[in-house]
Amino acid sequence: MWIERYLRDSIINELIRGQKLIVLYGARQTGKTSLLTRITSELPYRTIRVNADQARYRQVFSGQDLRKMQELVEGYDLLFIDEGQKIPEIGIHLKILHDELPDLRILVTGSSSFDLATKLGEPLTGRKRVFTLFPVSQEELCTIFNPFELKNRLGDYLIFGSYPEVLTQSSSDDRFEALREISESYLMKDIIEISQIRHVQKAYELLKLLAFQIGSEVSIHELSQSLKINHETVESYLGLFEKAFILFRLGGFSRNLRNEIKKSSKLYFWDLGIRNYLIGNMNRLDQRNDMGALFENFLVAERQKWLINHRSLASSYFWRLYTGAEIDYIEDNKGVLSGYEIKWGKGKVRIPKSWIDTYKAEFKVLNRENYLDFIK
Repeated sequence: MWIERYLRDSIINELIRGQKLIVLYGARQTGKTSLLTRITSELPYRTIRVNADQARYRQVFSGQDLRKMQELVEGYDLLFIDEGQKIPEIGIHLKILHDELPDLRILVTGSSSFDLATKLGEPLTGRKRVFTLFPVSQEELCTIFNPFELKNRLGDYLIFGSYPEVLTQSSSDDRFEALREISESYLMKDIIEISQIRHVQKAYELLKLLAFQIGSEVSIHELSQSLKINHETVESYLGLFEKAFILFRLGGFSRNLRNEIKKSSKLYFWDLGIRNYLIGNMNRLDQRNDMGALFENFLVAERQKWLINHRSLASSYFWRLYTGAEIDYIEDNKGVLSGYEIKWGKGKVRIPKSWIDTYKAEFKVLNRENYLDFIK
C-alpha cells in the first residue's frame, strides 16, 4: 500500500523551480528515502543517488575539492544525497556545489535529521528549502480511506500510531514488532549515537516517564528528582527528544490575566505507537484508562502536522489559570484566537467564563464525531 505524502507536490514544485537546495528532515522510518526515490523516478531529471554510508562517496566530499564533486555529478541533472549527516562538513560542500553548478538540483536527507541540521547550518543560509516528514497524517490517509473508514480505524491509530511500516502490517503482532524495531533499533540509537549522551539508561527512563505524562504539564524539578539527575541534564535530554522528532511541547498562553500560567509547558508524542510501546501498554481501548490522554495527544499532534505541512504561521498553546480553569488547546492565527476542548467521552463541557470574558474568542468542543474537520 503506497500512501501519497502531502509534501510530494511541494517538493516537486521546488525541484522544477531549481532555485533552492532541498533538505528533508524527519525521524527515522517516516519514509523520507521512499518519498524522494519515488519523486525522482517521476521527474525527467537524470539523477545520481549518493548513499553517504559508502566511503567512496564520503571521499568525494572531502577537502572541499570542486573538481572531485564535478566528476561525480557530470552528466546528471539532480544529485540525491541520502544519509547526508555522514559527510563531514556537508554544509560547505553543498554550498560550493550550489554556487558553482547553479543548474544542478540537489536533494539531501538523513536518518539523523537533527545532526544533519547542525552540519548544514550557516553555509546554506538562504540557499535551501526545508521540509519535515512526520509519521503519516490523517490528512494523508484521507486519500485512501473515507471518513467512516478513518473513524472506524481510530482505535488502531491511538494504539499503534502511524509510522508507514506499522500501517502496512496486517496483524497486531506484526504492528507490535514493527514498533519494537523502530523504537529500539532506530529512535534511541539515533539519539545515543549522535548526541553521545553519557547516561543512556537515564535518558531512556526519562523518555518512559514522559510517555506517562502526555497532555500533562511538565515539571523539570520533579523529573530531576525522580531520576536523580540535575535540571540542566533533564532539559538537554528533552531538547534531544524534540530534535529527534519523538515529542514536542506546547507553552502556556498568556496575554491579559495575572493568574494565567505561562511558564509551564505540556508535552505530546509525535506518534502514539512509540509512546504506548515505551510504557508497555498495547491494550485495546476498552481495556485502558488513558483514552482521554491518547485522544488529546492524537488531535494535537495531527493538528501540528497539518500546520507544518501547510506552512501555517499559527501558534499553538494550552491555557490554564491558577484557579483551575483550563482549555486543552489554543491556536493564535494572526491575532485571531480559537480555543478547543478535547473530549473522548460525551459529558458536558463548560466554557471557562474567564476565557469568554477576557478574549471573546471562538470555543469549540472536539470529540469522536467531529474531530476529522479539525485535522484534515
